[in-house]
Amino acid sequence: MERAERIKVLMASLEQRIVLLDGAMGTMIQGYSLDEDDYRGERFRDWERDLKGNNDLLSLTKPHIIQEIHRQFLDAGADIIETNTFNSNAPSMADYGMEALVFELNLTAARLARECADSHASKAGSPRFVAGVLGPTNRTASISPDVNDPGFRNTRFEDLVATYEQAASALIEGGVDFLMVETIFDTLNAKAAIFAIQRSYAASGVKLPVMISGTITDASGRTLSGQTTEAFWNSVRHAEPFMVGLNCALGASDLRPYVAELARVANTRASAHPNAGLPNEFGEYDETPAHTAEIIGEFAASGLVNLVGGCCGTTPEHIRAVKDAIASQAPRTVPAMEPRCRLAGLEPLNIGPEDLFVNVGERCNVTGSAIFRRLIEADDYAAAVQVARDQVTNGAQIIDVNMDEGMLDSERAMVTFLNLIASEPDVARLPIMIDSSRWSVIEAGLRCVQGKAVVNSISLKEGEDAFVEQAQLVRDYGAAVIVMAFDEQGQADSVERKVEICRRSYEILTKKIGFEPTDIIFDPNIFAVATGIDEHASYGLDFIEATRKIKASLPGALVSGGVSNVSFSFRGNNVVRETIHSVFLYHAIRAGMDMGIVNAGQLAIYEDLPADLREAVEDVVLNRRSDATERLLGVAENYKGQAAGAKAKAQDLSWREEPVSKRLEHALVNGIDEFVVDDTEEARRATERPLDVIEGPLMAGMNVVGDLFGAGKMFLPQVVKSARVMKKAVGHLVPFIEAGQDGERSSNGKIVLATVKGDVHDIGKNIVGVVLQCNNFEVIDLGVMVSCEKILETARRENAQIVGLSGLITPSLDEMVHVASEMQRLDFKLPLLIGGATTSPAHTAVKIEPQYNGPVIYVKDASRSVGVAQALVEPGTHEEIVKKTRDDNARRRERHAGNRRLAPQLSIEAARERRHRCDWDDYEPPVPEFTGQRVLDDIDLAVLRGYIDWMPFFNAWEFHGKYPAILTDEHVGEAATALHDDARRMLDQLIAERWLRAKAVFGFYRAQSIDDDDLQLLDGGGGQLMRLCHLRQQRSKPEGQAQYCLADYVAPASSGVTDYVGAFALTAGIGIDEHVARFEAEHDDYSAILLKALADRLAEAAAEYLHEQVRKKHWAYAPDEQLSNEKLIAEAYKGIRPAPGYPACPDHTEKGKLWDLLDVETSIGLQLTDAYAMFPTAAVSGFYFSHPDAKYFTVGKIDRDQVESYAERKHMSVADVVKWLAPNLGYEPGAANAA
Repeated sequence: MERAERIKVLMASLEQRIVLLDGAMGTMIQGYSLDEDDYRGERFRDWERDLKGNNDLLSLTKPHIIQEIHRQFLDAGADIIETNTFNSNAPSMADYGMEALVFELNLTAARLARECADSHASKAGSPRFVAGVLGPTNRTASISPDVNDPGFRNTRFEDLVATYEQAASALIEGGVDFLMVETIFDTLNAKAAIFAIQRSYAASGVKLPVMISGTITDASGRTLSGQTTEAFWNSVRHAEPFMVGLNCALGASDLRPYVAELARVANTRASAHPNAGLPNEFGEYDETPAHTAEIIGEFAASGLVNLVGGCCGTTPEHIRAVKDAIASQAPRTVPAMEPRCRLAGLEPLNIGPEDLFVNVGERCNVTGSAIFRRLIEADDYAAAVQVARDQVTNGAQIIDVNMDEGMLDSERAMVTFLNLIASEPDVARLPIMIDSSRWSVIEAGLRCVQGKAVVNSISLKEGEDAFVEQAQLVRDYGAAVIVMAFDEQGQADSVERKVEICRRSYEILTKKIGFEPTDIIFDPNIFAVATGIDEHASYGLDFIEATRKIKASLPGALVSGGVSNVSFSFRGNNVVRETIHSVFLYHAIRAGMDMGIVNAGQLAIYEDLPADLREAVEDVVLNRRSDATERLLGVAENYKGQAAGAKAKAQDLSWREEPVSKRLEHALVNGIDEFVVDDTEEARRATERPLDVIEGPLMAGMNVVGDLFGAGKMFLPQVVKSARVMKKAVGHLVPFIEAGQDGERSSNGKIVLATVKGDVHDIGKNIVGVVLQCNNFEVIDLGVMVSCEKILETARRENAQIVGLSGLITPSLDEMVHVASEMQRLDFKLPLLIGGATTSPAHTAVKIEPQYNGPVIYVKDASRSVGVAQALVEPGTHEEIVKKTRDDNARRRERHAGNRRLAPQLSIEAARERRHRCDWDDYEPPVPEFTGQRVLDDIDLAVLRGYIDWMPFFNAWEFHGKYPAILTDEHVGEAATALHDDARRMLDQLIAERWLRAKAVFGFYRAQSIDDDDLQLLDGGGGQLMRLCHLRQQRSKPEGQAQYCLADYVAPASSGVTDYVGAFALTAGIGIDEHVARFEAEHDDYSAILLKALADRLAEAAAEYLHEQVRKKHWAYAPDEQLSNEKLIAEAYKGIRPAPGYPACPDHTEKGKLWDLLDVETSIGLQLTDAYAMFPTAAVSGFYFSHPDAKYFTVGKIDRDQVESYAERKHMSVADVVKWLAPNLGYEPGAANAA
């Protein structure tokens, strides 16, 4: 039977029955007790490494054993056998020095399995199938193996793609029926496999079905790389697998809840092939075939699976027993899922029509945040990661990351930052929006993210071909995409053009590329309003109307935008800007806007806006009158110079004159916690019981918050802040409540409370817990994001009388249904209480109660929880409340049932021909005063302050302009001056008290240029001391313009001219950690950041000072130079000081040579990490060139021929060079192999 026909039979079988996979190849091999000679065979008898344990090698050295194992599983009833290729990939084979065998191992194993399957089929009369296994490798692409270096990776996405493509191509050629990406513990590895499979299909012209199987590593319910089951599915579903499942790590019993979760969320077939229990202390598996079969049989009976089999420890006897257990069971019905944009970080984010507006955090953006840009430029990634954490705290649900800055190595910065935040669970749980105008940066980011990301953005600007190419790659990488309303004619600036471009893009993406509509997010361009130009008057309304039409005509697509653009004409007036943002969002969300890039911590509450300002802004945004801009300008004058948002409200203390209940309400609505303890104490003293304060003014205030939130007049960040105020108030009252209990505590009963998995809201639950505790119930509050397993395990262990579930978001409803069904399956009898903002009596009756025979009771609010709980624990009232609830729920079900409502262009040889040619005949290089190195152990900071470039300091605090003019600027001068004063005061103190020390090491060496692009440094005898390798521009330039390389500025060896090169490394950060820690311990972030910014400025100042000393004294080629600090900042000096890792010499590994040359770490304590980053981070290093022609330049993109030449000259492998120069590659490294 041909492969295509076999695949048809397999798919038909899956519709009719549960299909059976084989068991553990490794377990069976162990049973043969093979020794080293068996593994080596004749072919590898003299191999230089031990080979025992390389099970995949047995396909070459003991093929009869592999086939015998296949036949045993087939005889036991397996429909599918897996190829013996779990480790047949380059990283795993590298342990044995056998990377070159990857293709052969996969091809041979596939042919062995195919022969066994076909032989068995000919006897049985029906086909047997072969799964081509792609194992996980022994590397992790998304997590660091070094706990001390969270940004480090021991493999790269591109390398994984290369080996997976090789393996997949061999498996296809060997005759497998489908490919199985198996035992996934790092989803980024799986995404690399999926990407490779697509490339293999394109190269071979053969497309096979794909199965994906992940691994939940322990009772946390997550993969090794931290993803939940649903997040894992969201991240790999772009592969359109015919089957998704879980295997390994756990036995069937422990794996069950995660299989059930996968069966719930996956709109494809589901599988499970668990271990035979957990290994014993000898690493062996004791679970009997009967026991394994019983558990897997229950999977089948519960409708969870379409395919089952075994992993570690499972033998043919296990498979035979499982076959019997599933024989009479029907396969799982694949559910029809509601259309959603399904994103993921470590946790899922599903966005649908009924969901609330999604805040995309905007501050991790070097073009939008000067503070973030300066942190990245200073390599202060620890502080940059804190910016991301702050975005999460302020309510961001997606993190936008942008590294587009001219002086940055944007690809490197993107990769570094994404790798670091991947190790921060609070940040990594959110999806990432990879934001860049450069495709190379986007692609670098996509190769770092294990979850399902969003690409921001692509457009038709460069034409349809480029759009299609990028869109296809976005889909292959498994991301959603933002599409700008931009085409070949430019940006859309009318409703009609916005809608038409979006419609055209939608047609291309859905019909040509195969995008799901819900993975398409349109940005119809938010432009500034109130600019004074008549043509701009309708820009706000145009976006809103275009959004309405896009949502109506392009089903499933989402709409987003950069919200801050709309208020750009009022920069400097933050009150007006925040009002414009709030009003614009209020109306745009109602028109269908799903998400927006916005500073989540600075959103004004629509209902709280000053009436005159709100009306004037709405006139502008909705273009309601011709003089709207003029009127807004007039009103805006009243708010000029005022602080915005919560700061303004904290300054306006008129609300402090209100009664205490109103003050508490105001504090809750506006998120002001400054006075809440005092106000709560005043309210407590005015009542008989502390509980009255909670049930009275605090609950009333939270009800107002809930009403505003539900009406779209408050956003999630404001609600989070309100919750903090509430917690502070309740926290003050709890000791008084507890002190009111007399004698030994006795309990009315034990109640387990939890906010269900997927939900982080706990205010209502916390209030319920406090109220219940006040009424003598013992409450076990499990917190938020609590799995079903933990809830039920706790309830059983603690012998609880009641379980209470809470949730605020819509998906919580489904999780509550799941908990109820699990309570039924596990034979619970406890009452189940349901509460939270999205719950209702109807949903409880229709969806939850039918899943559970025990009492299921909806509790509207905290005030009712006590009565319900007391009735349930009192024998005399228990039956009464249960019966009443069942009757009410039955009536609700009846009512519900009746209700039917740019690349390199020159070869390296051609580029070298066009190099810059200095006139060495008429030039005599200057001779430095010494050769070798010198150390400056303590540079006077008082001297360095005169070399400070202050403008980058102000940029770090988001002030823009020029120094010193910024100090007298009409809008920001006062604030800039105050900041400058603070900085100078701290500078005075840190100099006087010697908080920091500046150290430097520098030196000069005889040098010659050699082999066109390199420099050799010479020792005293004229021999080569060190070779410095450099790169040359390959982008074609107009005739007469040179293709620069740093080697051009040093006399060639053939000239006979004696020349020199200098080198330096310095830091101004010695001693900084102690003082930053002191400030942070005092919660003084302002001073900590101020000190880091000053250390950065002092390091740059030290570099400027030392370079001046080199020019005037130590090398003395400009002894009479008299340049002001302004001229130094403008680089008006002769010579240059380029740094490794920067545009003129982009290879960071050359920094290692600099460290060796100057013995930097020993000399001044400045360290270099494995990734060639300097620590302390307030540091500068580089080389000195003295030739008057020398200038700074950018190497740019280089081609394969230069990479190969460079690798040869550096004695590095091409792969290693490609790794370090990836941002500069003007070609796809694997392209030649794929062709």
